[in-house]
Amino acid sequence: MGDPNGVGPEVLLKILKDGQAQQLCSIEVVGQPSVLDYYRDQLNLAVKNVQITPIEASDFHPHPGRIGREAGDIAMKSVALAVDMCLDGRADAMVTCPISKEAISLAGHHFPGHTEYIADRTKSEHYQMMMVSDHLRVGLVSGHVPLNRVGEEVTREAIREALDIMVASLHRDFGLQSPHIAVLGLNPHAGDGGVLGREEADVLLPEILQFRKKGIRVEGPFPADGFFGSGNWKSVDAILAMYHDQGLIPFKTLSFGQGVNFTAGLSIVRTSPDHGTAFDIAGAGRANPDSLMAAIQAAVSIHQTRTGSTVHEVS
Repeated sequence: MGDPNGVGPEVLLKILKDGQAQQLCSIEVVGQPSVLDYYRDQLNLAVKNVQITPIEASDFHPHPGRIGREAGDIAMKSVALAVDMCLDGRADAMVTCPISKEAISLAGHHFPGHTEYIADRTKSEHYQMMMVSDHLRVGLVSGHVPLNRVGEEVTREAIREALDIMVASLHRDFGLQSPHIAVLGLNPHAGDGGVLGREEADVLLPEILQFRKKGIRVEGPFPADGFFGSGNWKSVDAILAMYHDQGLIPFKTLSFGQGVNFTAGLSIVRTSPDHGTAFDIAGAGRANPDSLMAAIQAAVSIHQTRTGSTVHEVS
């Protein structure tokens, strides 16, 4: 259910009240029952027969919009239990509502976000944050790292690993047998022939050529602004961005409210909405549940593509 002081519980209750998600799968809510009770009463969201697996924690009274240690601890305990449910077969996939990185840090959970935490819990060394919306898929070489460290993260090994994960996920999770991938440059104008940086020529292009030799359609490196501005993103199956904002700013501009954060490379299926805790509107009844619905639909679809079976539970 995400951070209990954010919009996660609200959008979750709105999804449950609408009922469309339950036509796709059985939903087991993981978290603190008293939190759902609070928002159900506060926002007049009458939802009956909610299936909930409670975490081990005392009752918590939400304070919408407040960043707090206890809220961060509840959020991460909920994520941990949902991971366990996926690992032991009680659930087929997990959908995580937004958490606050500051709150989980205050609670002593020193991970940049769910993605890194879930990867650690599932012992997944090679994973990738991928934003997904209809035909648009954007993966990242470097994720939740400060901007002044991005350059050192973009190595030939990192590019090779990111492309390997992306290709495998497009096969396994999206059923694309011959994916077409575009790689964005690190520097302005993709280095402009080396005038603005050598990473494109020395790091990116050699790896792109290696994948082409293996018969995989990888193109680039492209200047990021022109690639999105010209609409060229529509002609490929996936895009590999070098860093967080390079990929997420155009993604959210094009699909905000309908996008999904998917973690490629994990042994379990995990998705989440493309928005954060939205503390500024928490508890006001104004949060839009569309991205959470899209995340549930994506989890169902990815599970079915992986297994060819029907989803039983999404937690």
